[in-house]
Amino acid sequence: MPLRSEPTARQLRLATELRRLRDAAGLSAREAAKLLGVSPPHISQIESGHTGVSESRLRRLASNYACSDPELIDALVAMATDRTRGWWEEYRNSLPAPFLDLAELEHHSTYRSDVEFLFIPGLLQTDDYARAAFSSRVPELSEEQLELRVRHRIQRRVILEEPAPVPYKAIVHEAALRVRLGDRATSRAQLARVLELSEADHITVQVTPFDLDHFGGSWTPMMLSGGAVPSLDTAAHDARHGTRYINDQTQLGILRTLFRRVEAVSLDTTRSRDVIRRIAKEL
Repeated sequence: MPLRSEPTARQLRLATELRRLRDAAGLSAREAAKLLGVSPPHISQIESGHTGVSESRLRRLASNYACSDPELIDALVAMATDRTRGWWEEYRNSLPAPFLDLAELEHHSTYRSDVEFLFIPGLLQTDDYARAAFSSRVPELSEEQLELRVRHRIQRRVILEEPAPVPYKAIVHEAALRVRLGDRATSRAQLARVLELSEADHITVQVTPFDLDHFGGSWTPMMLSGGAVPSLDTAAHDARHGTRYINDQTQLGILRTLFRRVEAVSLDTTRSRDVIRRIAKEL
């Protein structure tokens, strides 16, 4: 089997989890290789995501590592044996890998949650709003790259529109509702879209209002994506040099706590819709 030159984020997550299981068992890569009957470099290739692992070998590794969580093992097997070539593959040679990784992550999510302070979450954006968002980038994108990004963002909506949609929660600060990336018409249409989607049973939209005393939330956008088991959840944090995916359990716990804090001080869905309608009328 040829080595992968650029493992996907999902492949790297599987590799990370297998390395964690080995570390928890207190085994070196050489010891793990001996138990599996392969060379030490092969274990390193598996744990770097540069080569895959079959179901039988993965289950042997889990047994060697004394992993007693059958749901986790089954979830890792599903990751290892998944051969899905989703809609995002059409962008493989035209958009940077993070765009594909995000779409694949969302495809496999059991739930999705966002906290946004300055922009409407991508999954709720209209075509025109998304185009305005990407148009504000520096350096400017070519027309071709701009339209590719807009089309990709719109196609991500599939997780909310399919017959068995992913439960989605968006917590949006009032500032994001008032910032105009485009003109008034674009903003009105975007707010109308958010209101429409907020009526769906699987979509929850809450507004964090300006008039909060002692707001203790994070002012950085956050994303939470549910894995097949809670230990396989993924978070994303926007950093200065791009989006950073987080799967460390301690950091995940911190971000879950921050998310709950923002959620706790945000308006309920009914009052949130009232705020959105009021802002739309003011435009």
